Amino acid sequence: MKALTFPKSSRLLKPADYGKVFDDVQIRVPHRNFLILATPNTLGHARIGLVFSKKNLKHAVQRNRVKRRVRETFRHQTEYPALDIVVLGRRGLTELDNPTLNATLTELWSRLRKKNRQLQTSSSSEHTGNGKGTG
Repeated sequence: MKALTFPKSSRLLKPADYGKVFDDVQIRVPHRNFLILATPNTLGHARIGLVFSKKNLKHAVQRNRVKRRVRETFRHQTEYPALDIVVLGRRGLTELDNPTLNATLTELWSRLRKKNRQLQTSSSSEHTGNGKGTG
């Protein structure tokens, strides 16, 4: 069984880590209540950062509940690609109950993996070239 911990190595800790994702977004997974931004990293494992503003979630209790759900679903998923991921909250999150929140996040994680596979296959086909080159 996978250890269900959330170590520092799985988190974006520094503003520069967040800045790297915001400056070089390669994968976007939009949803009515969330926006997931991601960019590949060289660490060999996924890291996650959370951004939930007071504007969208007025009370700390609400922000903390949603952040706990995001972290929990992230930990339970397996086989993440080496990505730096930022999860942004949008309006309307307070109306979602925990089972709905979990189902939404599980679907978003699978969409993220699918988009990453598409990105990897498109970038690998670009590197193979089309037979035209120097020489």
